[in-house]
Amino acid sequence: MSDAPGTAGSPQRRADARRNAGSVLEAAAAVFVTSGVNASIREIAARAGVGTATIYRHYPTRADLIVAVYRSQVEALSEAGPALLAAEASPHRALTRWIDQFVGFVVTKQGLASVLQSGEACYDPLHDYFLEHLVPVCTRLLEATAAAGEIVPGQDPNELMRAVGSICAGANAAKGVRYDVRHLVRLLINGLRPGLGD
Repeated sequence: MSDAPGTAGSPQRRADARRNAGSVLEAAAAVFVTSGVNASIREIAARAGVGTATIYRHYPTRADLIVAVYRSQVEALSEAGPALLAAEASPHRALTRWIDQFVGFVVTKQGLASVLQSGEACYDPLHDYFLEHLVPVCTRLLEATAAAGEIVPGQDPNELMRAVGSICAGANAAKGVRYDVRHLVRLLINGLRPGLGD
């Protein structure tokens, strides 16, 4: 016998739970950037439009929430690469848009930096998770763009992502100075074009 609509375990309840969990992760990512990882759960709940009990039901500890935010953003970036290659007019456009999304991830990651470097064992696997998911995607984008003749072949995905991360980190030191991260990253990507890069 199937569950009645709205009852625990019903398809509707499961869909609502997935939607709530996604809203919480998006809200937490935004709050971590503006208020830090020690922001109140109440602030995250208010931004997500859910009660604090919903957050604790999905993520019993703050560490659970932090790990989930990080992993969800890595997974979204991993899925975005192939989707952009299929949808965009050119591989270079796909690469540019993916790197723009990567910038958004790095900004969130910087909001998490202090806790990710805290030495707590639960965060140790996250760097490997990042590499396993994103290096192959960046490699595929670079190779497709090079094959189309839109960038110089042989670009290193690790080097590119580190360069983008360094540009993003520079914003912290640019107090009172114009520092447009996305503009600078676009200059970096355009510098990969034939005749401009090495």
